[in-house]
Amino acid sequence: MSENASVIVFPSIFAQNKINSLISNIKKILKIKNLKFQAIRKEDPIIVVDANDPVFTSSAINLLFGIERVAIAKQVENEFNTVVSAITKIGSNLLLKGDKFYVKIEGYSTGYLPKDLEIATTSSLIEKTTKLGAKPGTENNNDKVLYTFLTKKHAYVCIYTDKGLGGIPYNSQNEKIVCSIFDELSAISCLETIKQGYDVKIVIFYNKKSELLNLVKILNKIIPRTLHSKIDLDFYQILISSGTKNFLLLVQTITEILITIAKLNKMKKISLSISPLIFPSPFVDAIIKRVFEKNIIPHIPLAGLDDDILDNAKEIGLGKFLPKIEKFGKMKFNSINTTINEAKKIAKESEHTKKSISIEVGANNIHDILDSLELEH
Repeated sequence: MSENASVIVFPSIFAQNKINSLISNIKKILKIKNLKFQAIRKEDPIIVVDANDPVFTSSAINLLFGIERVAIAKQVENEFNTVVSAITKIGSNLLLKGDKFYVKIEGYSTGYLPKDLEIATTSSLIEKTTKLGAKPGTENNNDKVLYTFLTKKHAYVCIYTDKGLGGIPYNSQNEKIVCSIFDELSAISCLETIKQGYDVKIVIFYNKKSELLNLVKILNKIIPRTLHSKIDLDFYQILISSGTKNFLLLVQTITEILITIAKLNKMKKISLSISPLIFPSPFVDAIIKRVFEKNIIPHIPLAGLDDDILDNAKEIGLGKFLPKIEKFGKMKFNSINTTINEAKKIAKESEHTKKSISIEVGANNIHDILDSLELEH
């Protein structure tokens, strides 16, 4: 597969004007993963990576936001008969006995229409795969889609394609923001903040030390997407018992600590893991007002919590944690009369529990974090 195969990156619709940031992020992730490449170039609307190992390279690149799809493809000249021959050869190797196939060709063409190329290639494949019993299907009814993308110079016949995570490239906003992780919902909020192009400083909050292993496992799914070879993490213990009313107090207390962190680090924004779809509107308004009072801009990545957000969480391996998010939708907040003074007092007490660690991002993140926290695992 690797012989003369390239990795093709299709930027997401919102990353079309941020191609340079995406190319920079691709270079960073390949350096972090120690993956070699000969060249990375923009060719019309796509990015082409000539890599030593296309399989591992495509997998690494697909950790990034700002991508619609990643493919491993064979590059040939954009010439009618050449493209037909290439798709026929690759397609006949990919198809299994009795497969229904669909030829899909998009991109730039001159002197012919992509539809003409699809028809000619389908006929060629029928002839070539007679012994396999492979037959044409439709776009909605097939076993394999044989996809090819055309640029002005080349045709990229895809051997393998994978769906990307969408969003925009990491740090394409050129702005640092502090976000918190203290449960499953806050982790998705942090993930969405990254997806929206911010450079995040992650702070972890916990009640009991027994909670840390689960939080660190969640954290481990997020930090590879920060594109830092080394990451600094802050941990705070907040001693608030569980319960609906206390949960609001917890969120308020965490907000107070985030405000302090933003001030100390001269950050203009904090990411709040609240959503008007879950929390009472007066509580959301009070939190936002409190942040504005401190001359900091509140960012609410979960303002529109929907299925796409949850799908992204599944894509990065947070799927097993999602059932716990259902509990938030079922919460009944009968009372929201938490006081700012109480939250400020608990926040002040929690500041004494702060523990900062720094780890090299890699395969042993969980062990390295727990070792740095001096926890048994």
